Amino acid sequence: MIPVSFLSPLSSYRNMEVTTRLTWIEEKILERLLGNASLTLLYQSSVHKHCSVEMTNKCSLQGSTMTVFLKEDVIVGVFMLEDFPSLDSEKPCTCTWFSLKRNNNYGISALFLNTRVTLDSTSLRMFSPKSLSLTLNFREYSRLYLNDATIKELELNPNYKPEYWACEIFRVDGIKKNPGFIKKMVTAKEHRGKLLSALKAYRPYEDLVSEVCILLVGPVGSGKSSFINSVKSAFQGHLTRQAIVGSDESSITKQYRVYSIKDGKSGETLPFMLCDSMGLEEGEEAGLCMDDIPHILKGCVPDRYQFNPCKPIKPKHFTSAASAPLKGRIHCVAFVLDIRSVNTLSDKMVAKLKKIRKDVVDCGIGHVALLTNVKDYDEVLDDNFANMAESVTSLSQVQNVQNMLNIPVANILMVSNYASERSLEPIKDVLIFAALRQMLRAADDALADLPLEDTGHLDPF
Repeated sequence: MIPVSFLSPLSSYRNMEVTTRLTWIEEKILERLLGNASLTLLYQSSVHKHCSVEMTNKCSLQGSTMTVFLKEDVIVGVFMLEDFPSLDSEKPCTCTWFSLKRNNNYGISALFLNTRVTLDSTSLRMFSPKSLSLTLNFREYSRLYLNDATIKELELNPNYKPEYWACEIFRVDGIKKNPGFIKKMVTAKEHRGKLLSALKAYRPYEDLVSEVCILLVGPVGSGKSSFINSVKSAFQGHLTRQAIVGSDESSITKQYRVYSIKDGKSGETLPFMLCDSMGLEEGEEAGLCMDDIPHILKGCVPDRYQFNPCKPIKPKHFTSAASAPLKGRIHCVAFVLDIRSVNTLSDKMVAKLKKIRKDVVDCGIGHVALLTNVKDYDEVLDDNFANMAESVTSLSQVQNVQNMLNIPVANILMVSNYASERSLEPIKDVLIFAALRQMLRAADDALADLPLEDTGHLDPF
């Protein structure tokens, strides 16, 4: 029997006598793995008979299904695009194999595999061309057998021994019947891991600075603070709301804030920081003062400085009026714009953005544009998740930004920030990490282009 301590908070299904042992959050993670599908419980081993007949009666001819095997610390599962097999049958299926660690980070490993599924009176078996195999033995009270390749690919405990697992099978509704889409959803997890590893390994160009400083500027409500929260969430592995966000017509951010980024796994502070500024407004004495921009770029403004639109920064405000050392300056500026309003920006706002870009160029600082609130964000990625699909370059918003700020298309980035979500989404994380990576590349390009006297590498002789 399963120990009482294993019973987690249950999710109810209407008009059904059984409830899943998945937590509400685990359900949402699995639903989003398949593109916001919905799960309906059909079979549960602890309630229904441990036999193939009962499993077939409950699950066959139900459409796409997800079979999950649950233990206290981990979940192993297989999503099947085709119908669940009938008794004494063998069929090829388009499947997603996955494992989900049941801890605070809810780390998930997933594989997209063509699979042969067999079901008879003794067992449910699944095999893939990659030599992965999974066997549920009914005669041994539903012991689950996994071969070494499966254990390795799903990142399970290498000392795994066959033992009893609770088994549940769900009908999956609302999923796109498109193997390519499912493969993209699964591949996003893998690509997210690669991007995360690359960002953790990042070091500024030739170690000229210990940390790269990225300044976010843009109109009120464009998503600057939300992007900071999204980056921090993606690295932490759970949602966080450190930077204050809002929807007022005037800027919620009143202070200049510098946010460090930590790796959620090791707790190590990473070598880049995001700097939040007051939002831009059309009025001359509203929002971020244009005369403050050069001081920010040159590193003369301390963390938590209180902006005053009516009183620009004066050199006497700070002990160091001159440009700060290279390590204290801004190394990349991201022009943050809401993709929904890019084509309707007022002439005054466009003029302010162009003035800031001139200051940025005069200071030799790298710069990119970041478009937020992108809908259908899974469509802006190509099959290899290498930035944006070529079709995106034809968007009027991208062309407008390119013409307005003279920024190459490769440096016009797209994200969908975390707002009301309750859990992370791999594709959102891919966009966030890809945008951050491009910002760091822009910073490195600017550092590489600095005159020798600014790098401290000038030969005194």
